[in-house]
Formats: sequence, structure tokens, C-alpha cells
Amino acid sequence: MSLKEEVEKALESVRPHLQADGGNVELVEVSEDGVVKVKLTGACGACPMATMTLQYGVTNAIKQAVPEVKEVLAV
Repeated sequence: MSLKEEVEKALESVRPHLQADGGNVELVEVSEDGVVKVKLTGACGACPMATMTLQYGVTNAIKQAVPEVKEVLAV
């Protein structure tokens, strides 16, 4: 499984929680050096809690599932 596929699988685990609040997360890019770029969409894109969601929900899920990931950035 490629790094991108592993990250996408990790995102699938958090997606239902985001969708329950009217939002979602979209995988934009996975670089060779372990930097993942994601975009919070829907209600999550404009939510004041988006930074917390990204840091504690999305980033933790990705890093736990894919230890090779060094950083997760919102774009």
C-alpha cells in the first residue's frame, strides 16, 4: 500500500465524525518526505474550531495510522 493510500485510509476513520457536523476532509497531497496536505471542507472549512479539529482529530488519526508522516498541513 502506498503512503497516499495509507493516509486516505486514516482519513476514512475520521470522516464520519466530520460529516456528522456537516463537514469533510479532502486529501490534497502526500509528499515523499512525509508532509500531508489536507483541506477541511463544508462546515469544517469555516468553523472556528477547524484548527483544533485538524490538530487533534485529523493529524492524530493520520500519525497514529501512518507513523512515516511528519507533518499535516491545512491548505
